[in-house]
Amino acid sequence: MEQGTEDVPVIYLHEIKRQYMQGDEPLTILSGAKLALWAGQSVALVAPSGSGKSTLLHIAGLLETPDEGEVYVGGAPTSQLSDVERTQIRRTEIGFVYQSHRLLPEFSALENVMLPQMIRGLKKSETVKRATEILTYLGLGERLKHRPAELSGGEQQRVAIARAVANAPRVLLADEPTGNLDPHTSDHVFQALMQLVKATHVAMLIATHNMELAGRMDRRVSIVEGQIVELD
Repeated sequence: MEQGTEDVPVIYLHEIKRQYMQGDEPLTILSGAKLALWAGQSVALVAPSGSGKSTLLHIAGLLETPDEGEVYVGGAPTSQLSDVERTQIRRTEIGFVYQSHRLLPEFSALENVMLPQMIRGLKKSETVKRATEILTYLGLGERLKHRPAELSGGEQQRVAIARAVANAPRVLLADEPTGNLDPHTSDHVFQALMQLVKATHVAMLIATHNMELAGRMDRRVSIVEGQIVELD
C-alpha cells in the first residue's frame, strides 16, 4: 500500500534509543529505531518476546519516554511536552487495544465505550450516539446493555476496540489483541480491526505473533538488534 496522501506520517519515531538496567548491566532494547505510520495503513510488528515490541508501542503511544530520539505526532515533536500535554494527545489522537480487554466490569458495553468520550468532555447524548454506532458497526448492536461478564471473549475484545476508537484517534496501537482468542474468534476480531482501518483511515500498528494475520496487513516490520527493519 502506498503511503497516505498526507505530507507527514501520523506518527514518526526518529532515532529512538531505549535501555534498561538489568542488575548492574544496561540492556539495550532500541538503538536508533525509526518507524513511520501513515494514515489508513495497517502495520504488523512481528518480533520475538523480549525484543522490545511493547516498549516500542509504549513509546509510540507516549506512555514511555525514550532515552534519546524524538516521537513526532502529526509532524509535531513531543519530547518537550508536559505530562498534561502528552495525556491530552493520548486522549484525542491515540487509541490502545491490549491482549486483555481491560473493560470495566461494572459497566455495560455501551457505557465502556461512552466513558473515554465523556472524559474528553463530550455531551452524554453525543457519546451514546457514537458508542451505539461503533458497537453496531462491529456487530454488537444487540449486546449494548450487556456487561463484560455476559459477553464472549471475542465480543469483549470488540468492545475494547470500539472503546479505543471512540474518540476518533489518528493512530491505533494494539499489543497482541488476539493473543487470548481461539483462531476463529481471532480472525473475527482481526477483521473488525481491518474494517475500522478502512472506514476511519486510522493508522494501525499491531504487535502480533500470528504470521497469518500479519500477512494480511499492509506492512510487516520487526525489531532486529534494536533497529526497525521492514519484512517482505
